[in-house]
Amino acid sequence: MNRFGMYVKFTTKSGQRDALVNILLDGAASAQSVKECELYIVNVSDTEPDAVWVTEVWSNAAAHAASLAQEETKASIQRAMPLIAGVESTQLRPLGGKGL
Repeated sequence: MNRFGMYVKFTTKSGQRDALVNILLDGAASAQSVKECELYIVNVSDTEPDAVWVTEVWSNAAAHAASLAQEETKASIQRAMPLIAGVESTQLRPLGGKGL
């Protein structure tokens, strides 16, 4: 089965980047025990003070979808929504490279 990947750019409301980062890092910690989650990295940009980037690789698209249906994930999304001004995402099919 093909791996599933995403780059997601969250634009936060002014001054809310660190609060969103903390929520996303909690999610990354939870993903440590999910074997289908192969990579989950939270990134910030020094040139975009309200941007947070997440890089994800999953064993397949169904595993990613299942993660979004978990109660813990739904609760995190509810906490994050008031902090977010916009979301852009790109779905990818990771083929390989260092770290995979």
